[in-house]
Amino acid sequence: MTIRVLLVDDHAIVRDGLRFLLEAHDDFEVVGGAANGREAVRAARDLRPDVVIMDLAMPELNGTEATQQIHDTCPATQVLVLSMHSTAEHIYRAFQAGAQGYLLKESAGPELLSAVRTVHAGHRYLSQKIAGTVVDDYIRERHAASPLESLSGRERQILQQIAEGKSSAETARALCLSPKTVETYRSRMMKKLGIPDFSALVRFAIQHGLTPLE
Repeated sequence: MTIRVLLVDDHAIVRDGLRFLLEAHDDFEVVGGAANGREAVRAARDLRPDVVIMDLAMPELNGTEATQQIHDTCPATQVLVLSMHSTAEHIYRAFQAGAQGYLLKESAGPELLSAVRTVHAGHRYLSQKIAGTVVDDYIRERHAASPLESLSGRERQILQQIAEGKSSAETARALCLSPKTVETYRSRMMKKLGIPDFSALVRFAIQHGLTPLE
């Protein structure tokens, strides 16, 4: 059986490398690629791949939010996160969003092939470089929820747009909202998070992986 794969990473060289690695094996077919989360969601809906290999830190819509949308709209598609982030919070949020596997980029190679096959078979996969107890302990012992959990999906989308330097008008156009609504969301987020000013809000978004550093 051929496993149909969609590659999602904002760096073309990474997508090309993954394509080369996968297509060297007869049981993989790369059906498309996407450079940001919004493209990924559209491509998943159009192409219905078996597996999406998903980066987390991407422009427009980060990989966690894209994973959530793909999980909701394409339940038969499995998402394998391929990320440089190894913190417990990144891993927990990815699985919470519906990812079936989490692999570190430094582990990509033969382990990637095994990971894709595993999640395609319906099993969870966690990178060999991450101790399995990291996720279990984090879920069991975390006494306070991540601040991100107090935000709605729409608020997280707007926060990412703000952190990427988009104006209220640009954000409104991208999300089909009015600029006034965007401003209302921004004020509400700052109040929820206890953040006093705009620059602190941007730093918060970057620290919690909602947008790439570059």
